[in-house]
Amino acid sequence: MAINLVNPSGLPKIDVYRQVSIATGSKLVFIAGQVAWDAEGITVGEGDLAGQVEQCYLNIGTALAEAGGSFDDVAKLTFYVVDWTPDKMPPLLEGVSRASAKLGITPVPPATLLGVAALDVPDHLVEIEATAILD
Repeated sequence: MAINLVNPSGLPKIDVYRQVSIATGSKLVFIAGQVAWDAEGITVGEGDLAGQVEQCYLNIGTALAEAGGSFDDVAKLTFYVVDWTPDKMPPLLEGVSRASAKLGITPVPPATLLGVAALDVPDHLVEIEATAILD
């Protein structure tokens, strides 16, 4: 595997992500921010953060597969969430969990989560981008 995720001693151990991602592969894959659009460009889960996270996450999976990779190859996920507050974490993680179950993978939570004022379309509540390393 080209990615080793670790929590070094001396840094806090946070259950939902690792502090360091060590990549050893030779092919870098940068996946543009994915929003909750289906293949036809229709917003999925209007007003539903968990539903939109699920669709974004599935879109990342589709993009990874096209590049010849999977979530095992992800070095970093960045989530952009409109009007972020900590009470949004449970639905965000629910969306990750639902998508992971559909994909048959272990959930990969965000390495970076940023609150933003707005995204490209007013109906979009979240955008997820990924960086992956493939051998």
